[in-house]
Amino acid sequence: MTQQPAALYVVATPIGNLEDFSPRARRILGEVELIAAEDTRHTGQLLRNAGITTPMLSLHEHNEAERTPALMEKLLAGKSVAIVSDAGTPLISDPGFDLVRAARQAGIRVTPVPGPSALVAALSVSGLPTDRFVFEGFLPARPAARRAALSALASESRTIVCYESVHRLAESLADMATAFGSGRPAVIARELTKLHESVHSGTLAELCDWVNRDAHAGKGEVVVLIGGAAQPTAQLDSGRVLDILLEELPVRQAASLAARLTGGRRNELYKQALEKAGTRPD
Repeated sequence: MTQQPAALYVVATPIGNLEDFSPRARRILGEVELIAAEDTRHTGQLLRNAGITTPMLSLHEHNEAERTPALMEKLLAGKSVAIVSDAGTPLISDPGFDLVRAARQAGIRVTPVPGPSALVAALSVSGLPTDRFVFEGFLPARPAARRAALSALASESRTIVCYESVHRLAESLADMATAFGSGRPAVIARELTKLHESVHSGTLAELCDWVNRDAHAGKGEVVVLIGGAAQPTAQLDSGRVLDILLEELPVRQAASLAARLTGGRRNELYKQALEKAGTRPD
């Protein structure tokens, strides 16, 4: 059997429910020479449950710069390495960027082993628009910096997604209500795939009140999603743009381009384009 060249595997692991640990992820973690883990104690428990005995090395935000050269030596010597975070998909507000960039620059194969992601899981059940969104990671911890970051997002028309520490959730929601308006729709997705999973939606004012009243609301891992800013003139502009584009372009292409030009929702514009053109979906 021909030996495969060395590779760096970016492996997603469960965000809660162990049944989400894919067969491929288990196999890869059992076959590589070394696992670079954000927290070896946390990952060690996951590996023991799966019967995996691969050696581990810690790789987190405080040591990534110094650990990357040693991991690159192994990869360049023909050893395959996997990188995992404490939960979910590595590099999504987790360590690993320096190593992935170095590996790609060195011509080493970097392969995703996809799976759970709190970001995608929260979006999928939020009930907010998912065709266009922006991910802000963790908001700044300091109040002044956080308020400045939120203020810069006030006119963002896409769904905004961020992670937040439970210890700052109440004050962050209050800052969001100030920056975006208390009536802006939002969702708090908490403890996804775990025993106490909850997805709570309402206006920012309602969510602020809920978090302050419910002692359990601010516990566990939290994803906050905020509806994008309304674009009151987009509908009229979209109609005019569609009329022009449909004279020269197919329906799907016209709708896609109109969405990019006006900030309108692509799915809604596609429906409008079908009606205007009087055609079936292409």
